Amino acid sequence: MKKLILLSLSVLGLYARELVGKVPLASVDMAPHHGGDLLVSSQMITNILHYQRFGDMFTYLQAHYFRIIFLGILIGVPLVFLLHYLIIGAKIFSHSGKKVYVYSIFKRVIHWIAALAFVVLIPTGLMIVFGKYLGGGEIITDARYLHGIFTIVFIVAVFPMLVFWLKDMLPSFDDIKWTFILGGYLSKKVKEIPAGKFNAGQKAWFWIATLGGIVMIATGGAMYFQNFNFGIASSLGMSQIDLLRLSAIIHNILGFAVLALFITHLYMSLFAVKGSLDSMISGNKGEDELKYLHSSFYKKLKKEGEL
Repeated sequence: MKKLILLSLSVLGLYARELVGKVPLASVDMAPHHGGDLLVSSQMITNILHYQRFGDMFTYLQAHYFRIIFLGILIGVPLVFLLHYLIIGAKIFSHSGKKVYVYSIFKRVIHWIAALAFVVLIPTGLMIVFGKYLGGGEIITDARYLHGIFTIVFIVAVFPMLVFWLKDMLPSFDDIKWTFILGGYLSKKVKEIPAGKFNAGQKAWFWIATLGGIVMIATGGAMYFQNFNFGIASSLGMSQIDLLRLSAIIHNILGFAVLALFITHLYMSLFAVKGSLDSMISGNKGEDELKYLHSSFYKKLKKEGEL
């Protein structure tokens, strides 16, 4: 399976430009027709000087902070989890007891489509951020087009995901309790943790991945196509350059949260709770795991006679 996935990604990388077509960064024949912006014209530089809204902020963040923060997350978050694994270790539960069917096949398929999208979107996004340090050129161009392709893959998953899990992901009092004890993950002891079907950490990742992901689709689309005449900028009282700068700022800030929580989600699924990933393969969770990590949900199932 791993070889098949790697082969598929390699083929997509080779033919990315043919699949989506090249979108020039700027050319005179793409000049917008709505008045006032002149994003692309023979007077481009002169016009840019008149559009200073978000200019200083964008330039400063882009030059000094975005790459540093991404690098800090990329190194710092895995390092924290490595220390956690070495000092605290994984939670281990019996998987030989009764199984509870918690995820339907359709929900699992949607989850894996979203997972596949993130597995490509995050590395290619980082390649774009650190492009100049990777030598630029064709590899970064291909990363940009792969990023666009898998944005479409993510769109396929994000809206069904938002609808399917919306009710279960709404905040509850258990989330406050869970947050105060960090889900019990700072203790080696196995004890009942107040959480529903999903805990506060899973909910945080869900909202960043769905609502945050939708905003990233919009801002990423703005940066990808750059010149589009939908009247969005003017309706917001901005120039097209203003909109692109603001889109880049928002996209990067949300990117920080997506990167940090995606790494967290991977660690929790693969290492922090042994066998946790099985639930997204078979759809079943062990009774032992539910009893301790999702005690409120477990008690609800017991009360309703489903256990």
